[in-house]
Amino acid sequence: MSNIVLQLANVESSYGPIKAIRGVSLQVSQGQIATVLGSNGAGKTTILKTISGIIDPRKGSVHFKGADITARDPAFIVQQGLMHVPEGREVFPLLSVHDNLLMGAYTRRDRDGVARDMEQVYAYFPILKERQAQDAGLLSGGQQQMLAISRALMAQPELILLDEPSLGLSPKLTKEIFEIVVRINRERGTTILLVEQNANMALNAADYGYVLENGRIVMEDTCAHLREKEDIKEFYLGMKESGVRGERRWKKKKTWR
Repeated sequence: MSNIVLQLANVESSYGPIKAIRGVSLQVSQGQIATVLGSNGAGKTTILKTISGIIDPRKGSVHFKGADITARDPAFIVQQGLMHVPEGREVFPLLSVHDNLLMGAYTRRDRDGVARDMEQVYAYFPILKERQAQDAGLLSGGQQQMLAISRALMAQPELILLDEPSLGLSPKLTKEIFEIVVRINRERGTTILLVEQNANMALNAADYGYVLENGRIVMEDTCAHLREKEDIKEFYLGMKESGVRGERRWKKKKTWR
């Protein structure tokens, strides 16, 4: 079990009286891409916010590299080597692309290493190098997503939490982003926990997957096996791109076989 870099045990988190995740347990191995699938409102983003310290869980524990980081300050968690790329990108709109990347390296003291990593992220996303002097708020949605991922890389993280990277992007740009995410994992060995509604892209990019329904994990397996599950095919791989499903049909068919 020494290769487990992230572990959640029976975690419950709430927004006021509303319980968002209910007894979630999962683990991510070092060097792995793991994904959490689920519909809107299932609690996927809440899981990532709980891990990164944005939300304090009411129950359960979060361990990173064997250490208990449950409810620790987000700044402390970042310093341990865990970065969160939030839904909606959250770049600094009035700072340049270059300065956004420097913000990602804020906790580092190795100037030579920062310069080297800057060039590496520009190699992953050449458009960012072309626009390094441009205010981040003027970038397209896809370019802002590239910047958000690159900013996280500048901290030299061991684990990246990646929340809905395809949100609002064209299929072509989504494919490009996912190809780079896989490259980052394979070339740098960066562990990634991916939350994504585009199940087809997520299952093809990730190694292991969890299915979340109403705040609970209802299925987990290797992504190769999940792609062959009838429920996954019907409710995720076969669903319309808008993500709309008939509620009555969903309740009748949720056998998770």
